[in-house]
Amino acid sequence: MTAERVLTPTPAAYRWRWPALAALLLGEAMNLLDATIVQVAAPAIHADLGGSVSDIQWFTTAYTLPFAVLLITGGRLGDIAGRKRLFVLGVTGFMLASVACAMAPSVGLLIAFRVLQGGAAAVIIPQTIGLIKAMFTGPEVAKALGSIGPVMGLAAVCGPVLGGVLTHADLFGSSWRAAFLVNVPLSLVVLALSPRLPENRAPQRPTLDLTGTLLAMAGIGLVVHPLIGTDLAAMSGWSWGLVAAGLCLMTLFAVHQRRAAVAGRTPLVEPSLFAHRGFPAALVTSTCFFAVTNGLLTVVVLQLQLGAGVGVLKAGLTLAPWSVGLAVASWIAGARLVGRYGRRVMSLGLGVLLSGALSAIAVYRTADAGSYPTPLLFALGVVGLGVGLFTPAFFTIALKPLRPQEIGSAAGLLNAVQQLGATLGVAVLGSAYLGGTGPGDATTGLRAVQWAVWAAIGLGTVSFGTSRMMVDTSAPADAGAGR
Repeated sequence: MTAERVLTPTPAAYRWRWPALAALLLGEAMNLLDATIVQVAAPAIHADLGGSVSDIQWFTTAYTLPFAVLLITGGRLGDIAGRKRLFVLGVTGFMLASVACAMAPSVGLLIAFRVLQGGAAAVIIPQTIGLIKAMFTGPEVAKALGSIGPVMGLAAVCGPVLGGVLTHADLFGSSWRAAFLVNVPLSLVVLALSPRLPENRAPQRPTLDLTGTLLAMAGIGLVVHPLIGTDLAAMSGWSWGLVAAGLCLMTLFAVHQRRAAVAGRTPLVEPSLFAHRGFPAALVTSTCFFAVTNGLLTVVVLQLQLGAGVGVLKAGLTLAPWSVGLAVASWIAGARLVGRYGRRVMSLGLGVLLSGALSAIAVYRTADAGSYPTPLLFALGVVGLGVGLFTPAFFTIALKPLRPQEIGSAAGLLNAVQQLGATLGVAVLGSAYLGGTGPGDATTGLRAVQWAVWAAIGLGTVSFGTSRMMVDTSAPADAGAGR
């Protein structure tokens, strides 16, 4: 990882640093809003444009997959060409891709435009921390960075509800297209504030690892593609062969990264991160955890709209207890609990999440086919509390043992595997539901959603086990040791 260029802000920069911070935070929130809004609107998109039911999964994964793979490269481009420049280009591209998605006349074009949207998001997000460090000094850095969490919590609360409201409102006959058009005014606000951002880049330009990027894209794509829209229990030998080929390419990617580091080139992933005992465990934990959260959101929305026949507005409002629980628990954990109890907060969060998932299974077991499962609201609220407790504790503990020069690379990699986990969760849990339900059969849909939630519980259990392998140095008495 190359060193950051430290800028001494001029009086003008000090004057405009808070509006500039607002641009960065809105750019971050816009990406989370887009992902959650589209998850809720996806069944309505399918009903309008037609195509295979598995396309519902692609509406999400076509966004998260390029986002995951290109995230680190996007940060590297900011080091080379300037973070402000890349941020503005990313927001502009995101806005244009959103308009293209809203105007898409077919499923294929919509999925292609979602890929462009995900690529633009991968350019926006990595620039935020570097630009914050360029604008603020001293204690204000921590204050500015600390504002990211609450803004993301607010976006998580608003996203599902906004998706339901916008699609249901059908403003000017826009229906689901408003879910994409909402990005236009948000992007314009960001672009209006962006001239207040300072330009900032690394003093020594790193090189781009294009070979590593292509290997990662091809490997992950081959793993994910066969998992979407298929009955996982009846996958063909050809599909498993594609998964195996993807894993081979990922192995080749790892070998390439090591060789690039030995040769003195700049690899896509910083190899020194894996010298820390708990960091590989953190990557597995993050992948499984975000597969659970995003996969569960997907199957709940699918069951409500396709199985129970619930409208998009009611489906979005059903997710409100999850979002509110997440926001409240995240604030309490970050402000009160993590510094005092360390990894125990992470374990508590996973335990609460799994309890909520088990409650959801109990709800689905007793629900009437085709009816609205009211007790699900409580179960989703419990899941949201678990997610909110886990997230701040996880990122604090994952980054704590690292050296200062490794933090940026580690944060980028953790964000990348978070998006990868989201992609795998939508693919695996979505297919577990869609593969087990008959067309228009609410009874088999209830059984299928239970299998999907059981799969989420399995992934959550793996996440719980690997989180115990992470090094907890958040409390002075246990520095350097697991708790």
